[in-house]
Amino acid sequence: MKKKLLYLSSGVLIFILTFAVYFVFRVSIDEPQPKSLTTMDLPREKLGEDFYKCGDNWIKKNQFGLWEMYIEGDAFERGVMHGKLAQELVEKQEVHFIGQIKKIVPNESYLKFLKYFIAWFNRDLDKNIKDEYKMEIYGVSRYASPEYQFIGSNYQRILNYHAAHDIGHALQDKNMVVGCTSFSVWDEASQDSSLIVGRNFDFFVGDDFAEDKIIAFVDPTEGHQMMMVTWGGMTGVVSGMNMEGLTVTINAGKSDIPTKSATPISVLSREILQYASNIEEAIAIAEKSHVFVAEAIMVSSAKDGKTVIIEKSPTKMGVKYPDESRVVCSNHFQSELYSKDSINVINQQESSSGYRYQRVIELLDEKGPLDQNTAAEILRNRLGVDDQEVGMGNELALNQLLAHHSIIFKPEQRKVWVSSSPWQLGSYVCYDLNKVFAEEKFDPAKGNVFEDSLTISEDSFLKEKGYQDFMTFRQIKNRVTWWNMGFGEGPVTGATLDSLVALNPNYYHAHVMAGNGYKELGQKEKAVECLQAALKLPIATEGERRAIQESLAELTE
Repeated sequence: MKKKLLYLSSGVLIFILTFAVYFVFRVSIDEPQPKSLTTMDLPREKLGEDFYKCGDNWIKKNQFGLWEMYIEGDAFERGVMHGKLAQELVEKQEVHFIGQIKKIVPNESYLKFLKYFIAWFNRDLDKNIKDEYKMEIYGVSRYASPEYQFIGSNYQRILNYHAAHDIGHALQDKNMVVGCTSFSVWDEASQDSSLIVGRNFDFFVGDDFAEDKIIAFVDPTEGHQMMMVTWGGMTGVVSGMNMEGLTVTINAGKSDIPTKSATPISVLSREILQYASNIEEAIAIAEKSHVFVAEAIMVSSAKDGKTVIIEKSPTKMGVKYPDESRVVCSNHFQSELYSKDSINVINQQESSSGYRYQRVIELLDEKGPLDQNTAAEILRNRLGVDDQEVGMGNELALNQLLAHHSIIFKPEQRKVWVSSSPWQLGSYVCYDLNKVFAEEKFDPAKGNVFEDSLTISEDSFLKEKGYQDFMTFRQIKNRVTWWNMGFGEGPVTGATLDSLVALNPNYYHAHVMAGNGYKELGQKEKAVECLQAALKLPIATEGERRAIQESLAELTE
Protein backbone atom coordinates (compact mmCIF):
# COMPACT_ATOMS: atom_id res chain seq x y z
CA MET A 1 0.00 0.00 0.00
CA LYS A 2 2.83 2.36 0.89
CA LYS A 3 4.48 1.67 -2.44
CA LYS A 4 1.22 2.26 -4.29
CA LEU A 5 0.70 5.58 -2.47
CA LEU A 6 4.30 6.53 -3.23
CA TYR A 7 3.85 5.72 -6.93
CA LEU A 8 0.53 7.63 -6.99
CA SER A 9 1.92 10.73 -5.28
CA SER A 10 5.02 10.62 -7.50
CA GLY A 11 2.79 10.37 -10.57
CA VAL A 12 0.67 13.31 -9.43
CA LEU A 13 3.80 15.37 -8.73
CA ILE A 14 5.26 14.55 -12.14
CA PHE A 15 1.96 15.50 -13.79
CA ILE A 16 1.82 18.85 -11.94
CA LEU A 17 5.44 19.65 -12.79
CA THR A 18 4.94 18.63 -16.42
CA PHE A 19 1.80 20.75 -16.68
CA ALA A 20 3.56 23.72 -15.01
CA VAL A 21 6.46 23.50 -17.48
CA TYR A 22 4.02 23.17 -20.38
CA PHE A 23 1.98 26.13 -19.11
CA VAL A 24 5.03 28.38 -18.79
CA PHE A 25 6.23 27.28 -22.23
CA ARG A 26 2.83 27.93 -23.87
CA VAL A 27 2.23 31.33 -22.29
CA SER A 28 5.77 32.66 -22.74
CA ILE A 29 6.15 35.34 -25.40
CA ASP A 30 9.43 36.06 -27.14
CA GLU A 31 10.46 39.69 -27.31
CA PRO A 32 11.19 41.21 -30.74
CA GLN A 33 14.82 41.90 -31.59
CA PRO A 34 15.37 45.40 -33.04
CA LYS A 35 18.22 45.82 -35.50
CA SER A 36 19.49 48.79 -33.51
CA LEU A 37 18.80 50.34 -30.09
CA THR A 38 20.39 53.71 -30.88
CA THR A 39 17.02 55.50 -30.85
CA MET A 40 16.88 54.87 -27.13
CA ASP A 41 20.03 56.99 -26.67
CA LEU A 42 18.29 60.18 -27.83
CA PRO A 43 17.70 62.42 -24.79
CA ARG A 44 14.27 63.75 -23.88
CA GLU A 45 14.42 67.53 -23.52
CA LYS A 46 12.00 69.48 -21.35
CA LEU A 47 11.06 72.68 -23.19
CA GLY A 48 8.34 73.87 -20.81
CA GLU A 49 5.58 72.81 -18.50
CA ASP A 50 4.17 69.53 -19.86
CA PHE A 51 6.21 69.99 -23.06
CA TYR A 52 8.94 67.54 -24.14
CA LYS A 53 10.91 66.96 -27.31
CA CYS A 54 13.14 64.15 -28.56
CA GLY A 55 14.68 64.72 -31.98
CA ASP A 56 11.79 65.78 -34.23
CA ASN A 57 9.28 64.02 -31.98
CA TRP A 58 7.37 65.91 -29.30
CA ILE A 59 4.54 65.85 -26.77
CA LYS A 60 2.70 68.83 -25.30
CA LYS A 61 -0.35 69.34 -23.12
CA ASN A 62 -2.70 72.00 -24.43
CA GLN A 63 -4.93 74.43 -22.55
CA PHE A 64 -7.89 72.05 -22.85
CA GLY A 65 -6.08 69.29 -20.97
CA LEU A 66 -5.41 67.16 -24.07
CA TRP A 67 -1.94 65.77 -24.71
CA GLU A 68 -0.74 66.26 -28.32
CA MET A 69 2.04 63.95 -29.51
CA TYR A 70 3.95 63.71 -32.78
CA ILE A 71 6.07 60.62 -33.51
CA GLU A 72 7.79 59.35 -36.65
CA GLY A 73 10.06 56.63 -37.97
CA ASP A 74 10.01 52.86 -38.26
CA ALA A 75 8.10 50.64 -35.86
CA PHE A 76 10.69 50.43 -33.08
CA GLU A 77 11.55 54.14 -33.35
CA ARG A 78 7.87 55.09 -33.07
CA GLY A 79 7.43 52.86 -30.04
CA VAL A 80 10.52 54.23 -28.32
CA MET A 81 9.43 57.81 -28.97
CA HIS A 82 5.94 57.08 -27.65
CA GLY A 83 7.37 55.45 -24.53
CA LYS A 84 10.14 57.98 -23.94
CA LEU A 85 8.01 61.11 -24.47
CA ALA A 86 4.95 59.83 -22.64
CA GLN A 87 6.68 57.68 -20.02
CA GLU A 88 4.79 59.18 -17.09
CA LEU A 89 1.49 58.73 -18.93
CA VAL A 90 2.31 55.09 -19.78
CA GLU A 91 3.03 54.43 -16.11
CA LYS A 92 -0.08 56.30 -14.92
CA GLN A 93 -2.39 54.42 -17.29
CA GLU A 94 -1.12 51.11 -15.98
CA VAL A 95 -1.66 52.23 -12.39
CA HIS A 96 -5.22 53.30 -13.26
CA PHE A 97 -5.91 50.12 -15.24
CA ILE A 98 -4.63 47.76 -12.54
CA GLY A 99 -6.37 49.86 -9.89
CA GLN A 100 -9.71 49.55 -11.67
CA ILE A 101 -9.27 45.79 -12.01
CA LYS A 102 -8.61 45.56 -8.26
CA LYS A 103 -11.80 47.53 -7.60
CA ILE A 104 -13.83 45.21 -9.81
CA VAL A 105 -12.08 42.09 -8.47
CA PRO A 106 -10.99 42.90 -4.89
CA ASN A 107 -10.32 39.24 -4.02
CA GLU A 108 -6.55 38.57 -4.18
CA SER A 109 -6.98 34.85 -4.85
CA TYR A 110 -9.30 35.50 -7.76
CA LEU A 111 -6.91 38.16 -9.08
CA LYS A 112 -4.15 35.54 -9.18
CA PHE A 113 -6.47 33.16 -10.97
CA LEU A 114 -7.38 35.94 -13.42
CA LYS A 115 -3.70 36.56 -14.11
CA TYR A 116 -3.13 32.94 -15.15
CA PHE A 117 -6.44 32.77 -17.00
CA ILE A 118 -5.58 35.78 -19.17
CA ALA A 119 -2.05 34.46 -19.73
CA TRP A 120 -3.53 31.19 -21.01
CA PHE A 121 -6.31 32.93 -22.96
CA ASN A 122 -3.75 35.19 -24.68
CA ARG A 123 -1.16 32.43 -25.20
CA ASP A 124 -1.14 32.92 -28.99
CA LEU A 125 -1.74 36.67 -29.01
CA ASP A 126 1.68 37.50 -30.43
CA LYS A 127 1.17 35.06 -33.31
CA ASN A 128 -1.84 37.11 -34.43
CA ILE A 129 -0.14 40.51 -34.46
CA LYS A 130 2.05 41.69 -37.33
CA ASP A 131 5.78 41.99 -36.62
CA GLU A 132 5.61 45.74 -37.24
CA TYR A 133 3.14 46.32 -34.43
CA LYS A 134 4.86 43.92 -32.06
CA MET A 135 8.05 45.89 -32.60
CA GLU A 136 6.27 49.19 -31.92
CA ILE A 137 4.68 47.79 -28.76
CA TYR A 138 8.09 46.49 -27.68
CA GLY A 139 9.54 49.99 -28.11
CA VAL A 140 6.82 51.43 -25.85
CA SER A 141 7.30 48.64 -23.29
CA ARG A 142 10.93 49.64 -22.71
CA TYR A 143 9.51 52.61 -20.77
CA ALA A 144 6.79 50.85 -18.81
CA SER A 145 6.98 50.66 -15.02
CA PRO A 146 8.99 47.79 -13.46
CA GLU A 147 6.48 47.77 -10.59
CA TYR A 148 4.21 45.18 -12.22
CA GLN A 149 6.80 42.58 -13.21
CA PHE A 150 4.95 40.11 -10.96
CA ILE A 151 2.15 40.16 -13.56
CA GLY A 152 4.47 39.68 -16.51
CA SER A 153 7.35 41.32 -18.34
CA ASN A 154 6.86 44.87 -19.60
CA TYR A 155 6.44 43.59 -23.14
CA GLN A 156 3.94 40.90 -22.17
CA ARG A 157 1.83 43.37 -20.20
CA ILE A 158 1.73 46.13 -22.84
CA LEU A 159 0.98 43.53 -25.54
CA ASN A 160 -1.85 42.07 -23.47
CA TYR A 161 -3.35 45.50 -22.75
CA HIS A 162 -3.97 45.85 -26.48
CA ALA A 163 -6.54 43.05 -26.13
CA ALA A 164 -8.22 44.63 -23.07
CA HIS A 165 -11.04 46.17 -25.12
CA ASP A 166 -11.81 42.79 -26.69
CA ILE A 167 -11.58 40.81 -23.45
CA GLY A 168 -13.65 43.44 -21.66
CA HIS A 169 -16.55 43.28 -24.06
CA ALA A 170 -16.24 39.50 -24.33
CA LEU A 171 -16.71 38.99 -20.60
CA GLN A 172 -18.65 41.99 -19.30
CA ASP A 173 -22.43 41.49 -19.12
CA LYS A 174 -22.20 38.25 -21.07
CA ASN A 175 -20.21 39.79 -23.92
CA MET A 176 -21.54 43.33 -24.04
CA VAL A 177 -20.08 46.64 -22.92
CA VAL A 178 -21.84 49.93 -22.50
CA GLY A 179 -22.69 50.93 -26.04
CA CYS A 180 -20.75 53.20 -28.35
CA THR A 181 -22.70 55.10 -31.00
CA SER A 182 -21.50 56.56 -34.31
CA PHE A 183 -22.92 58.04 -37.50
CA SER A 184 -21.88 59.48 -40.84
CA VAL A 185 -23.64 61.75 -43.35
CA TRP A 186 -22.82 63.11 -46.82
CA ASP A 187 -24.42 64.65 -49.94
CA GLU A 188 -27.84 66.17 -49.07
CA ALA A 189 -27.55 65.09 -45.41
CA SER A 190 -24.48 67.32 -44.95
CA GLN A 191 -24.56 71.13 -45.05
CA ASP A 192 -21.64 71.36 -47.48
CA SER A 193 -22.28 67.92 -49.06
CA SER A 194 -18.98 66.54 -47.73
CA LEU A 195 -18.58 63.66 -45.31
CA ILE A 196 -19.15 64.27 -41.60
CA VAL A 197 -18.50 61.47 -39.11
CA GLY A 198 -19.38 61.55 -35.41
CA ARG A 199 -18.74 58.98 -32.67
CA ASN A 200 -18.86 58.51 -28.89
CA PHE A 201 -16.33 56.02 -27.51
CA ASP A 202 -18.06 54.70 -24.40
CA PHE A 203 -15.29 52.44 -23.11
CA PHE A 204 -15.18 53.03 -19.35
CA VAL A 205 -12.30 51.88 -17.17
CA GLY A 206 -12.78 54.51 -14.48
CA ASP A 207 -12.51 58.31 -14.54
CA ASP A 208 -8.75 58.27 -13.97
CA PHE A 209 -8.16 56.17 -17.09
CA ALA A 210 -9.81 58.84 -19.28
CA GLU A 211 -7.92 61.69 -17.62
CA ASP A 212 -4.89 61.81 -19.93
CA LYS A 213 -6.09 61.47 -23.52
CA ILE A 214 -3.41 61.64 -26.20
CA ILE A 215 -4.04 63.04 -29.68
CA ALA A 216 -1.29 61.15 -31.51
CA PHE A 217 -0.01 62.28 -34.91
CA VAL A 218 2.00 59.48 -36.50
CA ASP A 219 4.32 59.69 -39.52
CA PRO A 220 5.40 56.10 -40.19
CA THR A 221 8.21 55.06 -42.51
CA GLU A 222 5.69 52.87 -44.34
CA GLY A 223 2.03 53.62 -44.88
CA HIS A 224 -0.03 56.78 -44.44
CA GLN A 225 0.40 59.65 -42.02
CA MET A 226 -2.43 59.54 -39.49
CA MET A 227 -3.93 60.79 -36.25
CA MET A 228 -5.65 58.80 -33.52
CA VAL A 229 -7.07 59.37 -30.07
CA THR A 230 -5.25 57.11 -27.65
CA TRP A 231 -3.65 56.87 -24.20
CA GLY A 232 -0.22 56.10 -22.78
CA GLY A 233 1.06 52.74 -24.04
CA MET A 234 -1.70 52.16 -26.62
CA THR A 235 -0.60 51.88 -30.25
CA GLY A 236 -3.88 50.41 -31.57
CA VAL A 237 -6.67 52.55 -33.01
CA VAL A 238 -10.18 53.05 -31.69
CA SER A 239 -10.78 56.39 -33.47
CA GLY A 240 -8.57 57.84 -36.18
CA MET A 241 -8.09 59.45 -39.61
CA ASN A 242 -5.26 59.28 -42.12
CA MET A 243 -4.00 61.76 -44.69
CA GLU A 244 -5.87 59.93 -47.45
CA GLY A 245 -9.09 61.09 -45.79
CA LEU A 246 -9.99 57.64 -44.48
CA THR A 247 -11.44 57.35 -40.96
CA VAL A 248 -11.83 54.32 -38.70
CA THR A 249 -13.98 53.92 -35.59
CA ILE A 250 -14.95 50.71 -33.79
CA ASN A 251 -18.17 49.63 -32.03
CA ALA A 252 -18.47 46.43 -30.00
CA GLY A 253 -20.86 43.76 -31.27
CA LYS A 254 -22.00 40.54 -29.63
CA SER A 255 -20.74 37.01 -30.20
CA ASP A 256 -20.12 33.75 -28.40
CA ILE A 257 -17.59 33.94 -25.58
CA PRO A 258 -14.21 33.10 -27.17
CA THR A 259 -11.88 30.36 -25.97
CA LYS A 260 -8.67 32.15 -26.88
CA SER A 261 -7.45 35.42 -28.33
CA ALA A 262 -6.64 36.30 -31.93
CA THR A 263 -5.98 39.72 -33.48
CA PRO A 264 -7.18 42.57 -31.23
CA ILE A 265 -9.66 44.81 -33.02
CA SER A 266 -7.63 47.93 -32.22
CA VAL A 267 -4.59 46.43 -33.96
CA LEU A 268 -6.66 45.50 -37.02
CA SER A 269 -8.12 49.01 -37.20
CA ARG A 270 -4.60 50.45 -36.84
CA GLU A 271 -3.50 48.43 -39.88
CA ILE A 272 -6.50 49.68 -41.85
CA LEU A 273 -5.76 53.28 -40.91
CA GLN A 274 -2.07 53.00 -41.74
CA TYR A 275 -2.36 51.11 -45.03
CA ALA A 276 -5.81 51.70 -46.57
CA SER A 277 -6.60 54.71 -48.74
CA ASN A 278 -10.16 53.73 -49.67
CA ILE A 279 -13.00 51.42 -48.66
CA GLU A 280 -11.97 48.56 -50.96
CA GLU A 281 -8.48 48.44 -49.43
CA ALA A 282 -9.93 48.60 -45.90
CA ILE A 283 -12.20 45.62 -46.60
CA ALA A 284 -9.30 43.63 -48.06
CA ILE A 285 -7.21 44.17 -44.92
CA ALA A 286 -10.11 43.21 -42.65
CA GLU A 287 -10.76 40.02 -44.61
CA LYS A 288 -7.23 38.75 -43.98
CA SER A 289 -7.41 39.05 -40.18
CA HIS A 290 -8.76 36.58 -37.64
CA VAL A 291 -10.43 38.25 -34.63
CA PHE A 292 -11.82 36.77 -31.42
CA VAL A 293 -14.81 39.04 -30.74
CA ALA A 294 -17.49 40.63 -32.90
CA GLU A 295 -16.92 44.26 -33.85
CA ALA A 296 -18.32 46.84 -36.23
CA ILE A 297 -15.57 48.84 -37.94
CA MET A 298 -17.02 51.98 -39.47
CA VAL A 299 -14.88 53.22 -42.37
CA SER A 300 -15.43 56.56 -44.08
CA SER A 301 -13.49 57.50 -47.19
CA ALA A 302 -12.97 60.90 -48.80
CA LYS A 303 -11.98 59.16 -52.03
CA ASP A 304 -15.23 57.16 -52.11
CA GLY A 305 -17.37 59.96 -50.66
CA LYS A 306 -19.29 57.55 -48.41
CA THR A 307 -19.17 55.31 -45.36
CA VAL A 308 -19.53 51.55 -44.86
CA ILE A 309 -19.58 49.33 -41.78
CA ILE A 310 -17.34 46.26 -41.79
CA GLU A 311 -19.00 43.73 -39.47
CA LYS A 312 -16.49 41.13 -38.39
CA SER A 313 -16.78 38.21 -35.99
CA PRO A 314 -14.54 35.18 -35.35
CA THR A 315 -16.46 33.15 -37.96
CA LYS A 316 -17.59 35.52 -40.71
CA MET A 317 -17.51 39.05 -42.11
CA GLY A 318 -20.22 41.16 -43.67
CA VAL A 319 -20.27 44.71 -45.01
CA LYS A 320 -23.15 47.13 -44.56
CA TYR A 321 -23.21 49.37 -47.63
CA PRO A 322 -25.31 52.54 -47.46
CA ASP A 323 -28.68 52.72 -49.17
CA GLU A 324 -28.97 56.45 -48.50
CA SER A 325 -26.62 59.35 -47.73
CA ARG A 326 -26.17 58.42 -44.09
CA VAL A 327 -25.05 55.47 -41.95
CA VAL A 328 -25.73 54.85 -38.26
CA CYS A 329 -23.80 52.37 -36.13
CA SER A 330 -24.61 51.26 -32.59
CA ASN A 331 -23.90 47.74 -31.32
CA HIS A 332 -25.86 45.40 -33.56
CA PHE A 333 -24.93 44.29 -37.07
CA GLN A 334 -26.93 45.43 -40.10
CA SER A 335 -25.52 43.61 -43.13
CA GLU A 336 -27.52 40.93 -44.93
CA LEU A 337 -25.07 38.29 -43.70
CA TYR A 338 -26.08 38.89 -40.08
CA SER A 339 -29.80 39.59 -40.64
CA LYS A 340 -30.79 36.12 -39.38
CA ASP A 341 -27.89 35.52 -37.01
CA SER A 342 -29.58 34.54 -33.73
CA ILE A 343 -27.00 36.22 -31.47
CA ASN A 344 -27.27 39.46 -33.42
CA VAL A 345 -31.10 39.38 -33.54
CA ILE A 346 -31.39 38.82 -29.78
CA ASN A 347 -28.80 41.53 -29.14
CA GLN A 348 -30.79 44.06 -31.16
CA GLN A 349 -33.99 43.15 -29.34
CA GLU A 350 -32.68 42.95 -25.78
CA SER A 351 -29.81 45.46 -25.55
CA SER A 352 -29.89 49.25 -25.81
CA SER A 353 -28.44 49.10 -29.33
CA GLY A 354 -31.69 49.23 -31.32
CA TYR A 355 -33.02 52.06 -29.15
CA ARG A 356 -29.91 54.22 -29.64
CA TYR A 357 -29.95 53.50 -33.37
CA GLN A 358 -33.54 54.77 -33.53
CA ARG A 359 -32.59 57.87 -31.51
CA VAL A 360 -29.77 58.79 -33.91
CA ILE A 361 -32.12 58.47 -36.91
CA GLU A 362 -34.58 60.73 -35.12
CA LEU A 363 -31.93 63.38 -34.40
CA LEU A 364 -30.49 63.24 -37.93
CA ASP A 365 -33.97 63.94 -39.28
CA GLU A 366 -34.48 66.76 -36.80
CA LYS A 367 -31.10 68.51 -37.09
CA GLY A 368 -30.01 67.74 -40.66
CA PRO A 369 -28.34 68.69 -42.87
CA LEU A 370 -25.41 68.54 -40.46
CA ASP A 371 -22.24 70.49 -39.88
CA GLN A 372 -19.69 69.88 -37.13
CA ASN A 373 -21.70 71.92 -34.60
CA THR A 374 -24.95 70.02 -35.07
CA ALA A 375 -22.99 66.76 -35.07
CA ALA A 376 -21.67 67.74 -31.62
CA GLU A 377 -25.23 68.47 -30.46
CA ILE A 378 -26.25 64.92 -31.40
CA LEU A 379 -23.25 63.37 -29.65
CA ARG A 380 -24.04 65.39 -26.50
CA ASN A 381 -27.75 64.54 -26.44
CA ARG A 382 -28.87 63.10 -23.08
CA LEU A 383 -32.53 62.38 -23.90
CA GLY A 384 -34.23 59.25 -25.19
CA VAL A 385 -36.50 58.62 -28.17
CA ASP A 386 -39.12 61.38 -28.63
CA ASP A 387 -37.03 63.54 -26.26
CA GLN A 388 -38.09 61.41 -23.32
CA GLU A 389 -36.25 61.94 -20.03
CA VAL A 390 -34.36 58.69 -19.37
CA GLY A 391 -32.21 59.88 -16.49
CA MET A 392 -28.59 60.99 -16.48
CA GLY A 393 -26.15 58.18 -17.21
CA ASN A 394 -28.68 55.87 -18.86
CA GLU A 395 -27.24 53.53 -21.50
CA LEU A 396 -30.27 54.35 -23.67
CA ALA A 397 -28.93 57.88 -24.23
CA LEU A 398 -26.32 58.74 -26.84
CA ASN A 399 -24.50 60.76 -24.20
CA GLN A 400 -24.17 58.37 -21.26
CA LEU A 401 -21.88 60.76 -19.36
CA LEU A 402 -18.98 58.30 -19.29
CA ALA A 403 -17.32 58.50 -22.73
CA HIS A 404 -13.55 58.16 -22.90
CA HIS A 405 -13.75 60.56 -25.84
CA SER A 406 -16.05 61.87 -28.52
CA ILE A 407 -14.84 62.79 -32.00
CA ILE A 408 -16.03 64.45 -35.22
CA PHE A 409 -14.28 64.03 -38.59
CA LYS A 410 -14.51 65.98 -41.85
CA PRO A 411 -12.37 63.61 -43.98
CA GLU A 412 -12.37 65.61 -47.21
CA GLN A 413 -11.01 68.67 -45.38
CA ARG A 414 -8.68 66.49 -43.22
CA LYS A 415 -10.14 68.16 -40.12
CA VAL A 416 -11.02 66.48 -36.84
CA TRP A 417 -12.59 67.68 -33.58
CA VAL A 418 -11.77 65.85 -30.32
CA SER A 419 -13.71 66.36 -27.10
CA SER A 420 -12.02 67.56 -23.94
CA SER A 421 -13.07 66.52 -20.45
CA PRO A 422 -15.48 65.91 -18.93
CA TRP A 423 -16.63 63.28 -21.42
CA GLN A 424 -18.12 65.04 -24.49
CA LEU A 425 -19.25 68.06 -22.47
CA GLY A 426 -15.95 69.93 -22.72
CA SER A 427 -14.85 71.88 -25.79
CA TYR A 428 -14.28 69.99 -29.05
CA VAL A 429 -10.74 70.92 -30.15
CA CYS A 430 -10.06 71.09 -33.90
CA TYR A 431 -6.96 69.78 -35.68
CA ASP A 432 -6.10 70.22 -39.36
CA LEU A 433 -3.94 67.34 -40.58
CA ASN A 434 -2.75 69.46 -43.51
CA LYS A 435 -1.09 71.72 -40.95
CA VAL A 436 0.27 68.92 -38.79
CA PHE A 437 1.82 67.01 -41.70
CA ALA A 438 2.88 69.99 -43.81
CA GLU A 439 6.09 69.70 -45.81
CA GLU A 440 7.78 72.02 -43.34
CA LYS A 441 7.40 70.23 -40.01
CA PHE A 442 5.18 71.94 -37.48
CA ASP A 443 7.10 73.45 -34.58
CA PRO A 444 5.03 73.26 -31.35
CA ALA A 445 7.34 75.78 -29.71
CA LYS A 446 6.05 78.47 -32.10
CA GLY A 447 2.34 78.09 -31.52
CA ASN A 448 -0.63 75.81 -31.07
CA VAL A 449 -1.13 72.81 -33.31
CA PHE A 450 -4.92 73.03 -32.85
CA GLU A 451 -7.14 75.48 -34.76
CA ASP A 452 -8.35 77.82 -32.02
CA SER A 453 -10.91 79.64 -34.20
CA LEU A 454 -12.69 76.35 -34.99
CA THR A 455 -13.17 75.21 -31.38
CA ILE A 456 -16.70 74.05 -30.55
CA SER A 457 -17.59 75.56 -27.18
CA GLU A 458 -18.26 73.46 -24.11
CA ASP A 459 -21.77 72.24 -23.43
CA SER A 460 -23.88 74.74 -21.46
CA PHE A 461 -25.02 71.80 -19.31
CA LEU A 462 -21.73 72.17 -17.40
CA LYS A 463 -23.06 75.40 -15.86
CA GLU A 464 -26.46 73.97 -14.92
CA LYS A 465 -27.66 72.55 -11.60
CA GLY A 466 -28.39 69.22 -13.32
CA TYR A 467 -24.66 68.68 -13.90
CA GLN A 468 -23.83 69.32 -10.25
CA ASP A 469 -26.65 66.97 -9.22
CA PHE A 470 -25.24 64.26 -11.46
CA MET A 471 -21.73 64.64 -10.06
CA THR A 472 -23.13 64.33 -6.52
CA PHE A 473 -25.19 61.34 -7.65
CA ARG A 474 -22.07 59.61 -8.98
CA GLN A 475 -20.25 60.07 -5.67
CA ILE A 476 -23.14 58.61 -3.68
CA LYS A 477 -23.64 55.84 -6.25
CA ASN A 478 -20.01 54.76 -5.89
CA ARG A 479 -20.29 54.73 -2.10
CA VAL A 480 -23.51 52.69 -2.17
CA THR A 481 -22.06 50.28 -4.75
CA TRP A 482 -19.05 49.50 -2.56
CA TRP A 483 -21.24 49.19 0.51
CA ASN A 484 -23.52 46.70 -1.27
CA MET A 485 -20.41 44.71 -2.19
CA GLY A 486 -19.24 44.67 1.42
CA PHE A 487 -16.54 47.34 1.06
CA GLY A 488 -16.18 50.98 1.96
CA GLU A 489 -17.79 53.06 4.66
CA GLY A 490 -21.10 52.07 6.14
CA PRO A 491 -23.74 51.48 6.96
CA VAL A 492 -25.60 53.40 4.27
CA THR A 493 -28.74 55.05 5.65
CA GLY A 494 -32.21 55.42 4.18
CA ALA A 495 -31.54 59.14 3.72
CA THR A 496 -28.52 58.29 1.54
CA LEU A 497 -30.61 55.93 -0.58
CA ASP A 498 -33.39 58.50 -0.95
CA SER A 499 -30.85 61.07 -2.14
CA LEU A 500 -29.86 58.77 -5.02
CA VAL A 501 -33.42 58.91 -6.33
CA ALA A 502 -33.89 62.62 -5.61
CA LEU A 503 -30.75 63.56 -7.55
CA ASN A 504 -31.58 61.42 -10.62
CA PRO A 505 -35.32 60.60 -10.46
CA ASN A 506 -35.75 59.57 -14.11
CA TYR A 507 -32.94 57.00 -14.02
CA TYR A 508 -34.20 53.48 -13.33
CA HIS A 509 -30.86 52.40 -11.91
CA ALA A 510 -31.07 55.01 -9.14
CA HIS A 511 -34.30 53.34 -7.99
CA VAL A 512 -32.78 49.87 -8.35
CA MET A 513 -29.77 50.79 -6.20
CA ALA A 514 -32.06 52.34 -3.58
CA GLY A 515 -34.21 49.20 -3.65
CA ASN A 516 -31.22 46.92 -3.18
CA GLY A 517 -29.99 49.14 -0.37
CA TYR A 518 -33.30 49.01 1.47
CA LYS A 519 -33.31 45.24 1.02
CA GLU A 520 -29.91 45.11 2.76
CA LEU A 521 -31.31 47.30 5.55
CA GLY A 522 -34.21 44.89 5.98
CA GLN A 523 -36.85 47.43 4.89
CA LYS A 524 -38.80 45.26 2.45
CA GLU A 525 -41.67 47.67 1.82
CA LYS A 526 -39.33 50.49 0.80
CA ALA A 527 -37.32 48.07 -1.36
CA VAL A 528 -40.49 46.92 -3.17
CA GLU A 529 -41.57 50.53 -3.67
CA CYS A 530 -38.22 51.45 -5.27
CA LEU A 531 -38.12 48.42 -7.59
CA GLN A 532 -41.72 48.99 -8.71
CA ALA A 533 -40.81 52.61 -9.52
CA ALA A 534 -37.80 51.42 -11.55
CA LEU A 535 -40.01 49.19 -13.72
CA LYS A 536 -42.08 52.21 -14.75
CA LEU A 537 -39.03 53.97 -16.20
CA PRO A 538 -37.06 53.37 -19.45
CA ILE A 539 -34.73 50.41 -18.76
CA ALA A 540 -31.63 49.92 -20.90
CA THR A 541 -31.72 46.15 -21.41
CA GLU A 542 -34.23 43.33 -21.13
CA GLY A 543 -31.75 41.43 -18.99
CA GLU A 544 -31.86 44.20 -16.40
CA ARG A 545 -35.65 44.32 -16.56
CA ARG A 546 -35.83 40.59 -15.83
CA ALA A 547 -33.35 40.94 -12.95
CA ILE A 548 -35.49 43.69 -11.37
CA GLN A 549 -38.63 41.57 -11.78
CA GLU A 550 -36.90 38.58 -10.16
CA SER A 551 -35.75 40.71 -7.20
CA LEU A 552 -39.27 42.05 -6.79
CA ALA A 553 -40.70 38.54 -6.89
CA GLU A 554 -38.34 37.43 -4.11
CA LEU A 555 -39.40 40.35 -1.93
CA THR A 556 -43.12 39.78 -2.42
CA GLU A 557 -43.21 35.99 -2.00
